[in-house]
Amino acid sequence: MPPMTALGWFHTVMGILAIGTAVFTLRREHFISLDSFSGRIYLLITVVVAGTALMIFNQGGFGVGHILAVMTLAAVGVGVLLERRPLLGRFSVYLQTAAYSATLLFHMVPAITDFLRRLPVGDPFVQSLDAPLVRAFHLAFLALFGLGVLWQWRALRRGDVADGDDG
Repeated sequence: MPPMTALGWFHTVMGILAIGTAVFTLRREHFISLDSFSGRIYLLITVVVAGTALMIFNQGGFGVGHILAVMTLAAVGVGVLLERRPLLGRFSVYLQTAAYSATLLFHMVPAITDFLRRLPVGDPFVQSLDAPLVRAFHLAFLALFGLGVLWQWRALRRGDVADGDDG
């Protein structure tokens, strides 16, 4: 792995902060939303992390990390649009929830991949992106994302939202 640049360190620290903020928000609010302060902070940090990811080219050209950054920005955009203008009626909140939750998945995939490829220093857990351990984590995060979104949709359907909107 190439050494971390100042931009890489900033991106990494902000990414960890984003994940922590998302976990806090989901634990406290059960949903990511612009209506909560922590939700707004999470989404702002997420945009910063995705933006800095687009500026990192230490492993060659445009790659998987850049694609995830574009997907993250698109998910934030879709979520904000559907939250502010429910174009699909009562289904908008369900898609908004999935879009915002997808941003956390898009944080976790590169976070665990870099962690496993960089640590422990000098003898990392894995040497390549194709390692079975990397794939196992990616599949686990995908499953958690799916279960989390289903849980949130169920809560929306039951009307378990703080502001009373039941979608």
